[in-house]
Amino acid sequence: MFPWIWLWSPNIHFPWSGAVAQNIDPDVLFNGISPSAGDADIERRAFHIASYGRQLGLITEVLLHAVDPASIDPQRAASSLERLKRIRDEIEWLKTDDGALSPDALLGHLARLRTENPAEFARVLRIANG
Repeated sequence: MFPWIWLWSPNIHFPWSGAVAQNIDPDVLFNGISPSAGDADIERRAFHIASYGRQLGLITEVLLHAVDPASIDPQRAASSLERLKRIRDEIEWLKTDDGALSPDALLGHLARLRTENPAEFARVLRIANG
């Protein structure tokens, strides 16, 4: 026997039910960075060196060892500190790379300088205008 109500069966989705799709691609995060806040390309490349979670994990281990040496093995804390220094050096190198001197990056740096240090911004303008 074929149930007649099956032909009418409504498809109802209440909040937080049904198919939910979420884009967890990190590029979505980087595309939202305004030029005055930083260079999205450098942030993207730095993320590929070490994710934010990896960096925070290393910082946490070093900090916990500094506050309470008994909380984390000293070798582990020293290893985390060395890894953190290598990550910092690689990211600093990214910032000095020729690719970081794109017009958008320079405009972002100037916009940040204008809001954070107006006197220095005025000096840069004087130098640029000759």
